[in-house]
Amino acid sequence: MSSPFVRKALLQESVGGKVRCRVCERRCLLVEGGKGWCRTRVNRQGTLYTLVYGAVSSLSANPIEKKPLYHFYPGSRALTAGSWSCNFGCPWCQNWEISKAAPPAQGSPLSPEAFVQETLRRGCQGTSISFNEPTLSLEWSLDIFRLARAQGMYNTYVTNGYMTAEALDLLVEAGLDAMNVDIKGDAEAVRRYGRGVDVEKVWARCRQARDLGVHLEITTLVIPGVNDSDACLAGIARRIVEELGPETPWHVSGYYPAYRFTAPPTPTATLERGWALGREAGLHYVYVGNVPGHPYDNTYCPQCGSLLIARYGFDLVHYAVADGRCPRCGQAIAGIGWDWANTPYCVG
Repeated sequence: MSSPFVRKALLQESVGGKVRCRVCERRCLLVEGGKGWCRTRVNRQGTLYTLVYGAVSSLSANPIEKKPLYHFYPGSRALTAGSWSCNFGCPWCQNWEISKAAPPAQGSPLSPEAFVQETLRRGCQGTSISFNEPTLSLEWSLDIFRLARAQGMYNTYVTNGYMTAEALDLLVEAGLDAMNVDIKGDAEAVRRYGRGVDVEKVWARCRQARDLGVHLEITTLVIPGVNDSDACLAGIARRIVEELGPETPWHVSGYYPAYRFTAPPTPTATLERGWALGREAGLHYVYVGNVPGHPYDNTYCPQCGSLLIARYGFDLVHYAVADGRCPRCGQAIAGIGWDWANTPYCVG
């Protein structure tokens, strides 16, 4: 293995001459020379290795709103990196160019130290591992998070939530502060289109993250004919309320045809229906995503209805949260880092 991206993997165990990966809930059992479902881990002579340590497919400084994380340091920016491949098989993947590609065998790794220095150089307030499934870059993420936390920066994941409990524990210990988790649908939709994925394990990781103090927001990419029924959307909303709390933000986002899926783009009316179902279920903060300028992309006080944050795309165009509260009625607004946004840099 001459690839510069190879490192000994964490969370592995020997099982009868094979090696089991315990990074994600697929828990692949690999024979000698075998690779996991994600193609980013390989068994060599009874030891599991990652093939993507420092392998970066994309690097950019993004508004935190792009994750989307609307209740976490609004107006800040995170240096965001993606790698290669995925542990799901969704045929509509919006980032399929990297998520469906095997890891490269050659290239120049980006060290955690260089990543954190670049975060500082670009004036970002934190880090984000995203674009493809970040759990596959577990070892690299952990090293980045420790260094970034020592510099006073936050750390975030945009994830399908299929990491194991042990992996999430390691991430939180290293400095994971916030996650946006993609809840793709009900049990049947996730099993079918994720190719054998158990959505209950995603919900379990969401509950674990909440219990560990990680700021959590949920996204559902609403896809015609897959997860756009009232029953499916209302079911997701109810579970968020009951299992994660009514203050948990839910983003119902519009899909566009990509990769192998040719269904038409999500009608705005469908997203508005999802918004209404979320509010009817008792969620305080529901957002319509991928429709720039839509009024349901704004944040309103759940008590008095006052406009607190107006957004256009990823920009904040109005900001009225004061000390984490509604200035009109004093209602506490769920989230972290509200005061950071009260600067001319953030709000036009």
